[in-house]
Amino acid sequence: MTHLASLKLVTAQRNTATSPVAQRRNKLLKAIFEQIELASAMESGQPYAPTKQKKSKDAETGEQVMLTVPKRVKCWWWTGDNGKLQMNVRYGSRVLTLNNKGANAIECADGDVIKLLETITKAVHDGEFDAALENASKAAKDKAA
Repeated sequence: MTHLASLKLVTAQRNTATSPVAQRRNKLLKAIFEQIELASAMESGQPYAPTKQKKSKDAETGEQVMLTVPKRVKCWWWTGDNGKLQMNVRYGSRVLTLNNKGANAIECADGDVIKLLETITKAVHDGEFDAALENASKAAKDKAA
């Protein structure tokens, strides 16, 4: 008996197009993951230094080269005037409006950043941020036009 015969073979086609909603959710989830990593590193006292790839032109040869450079990640949270932890949720450089009343920050009494970010992750998966993401995306498109 061959190895291939022991496997279940099916006819399938990969879906290459993702919806704009799914793309926005994935972008936000990636940013939230970076915030969780940053909070974990700060909590343990370790440095957090993510990297990104950047194209650059070599001065001597004039060739395009790929460089690995540090990526700047800013904290979304701070301690407010009342002593409680407050956090913005950002989509790119924009702060998301979280409800119809114009709230743009979340207040956390216990100060557990990671727990708050995990709750936000669940809300993104459940589609609770879709309207805010769409508004931020439209605002970015209107500004570019």
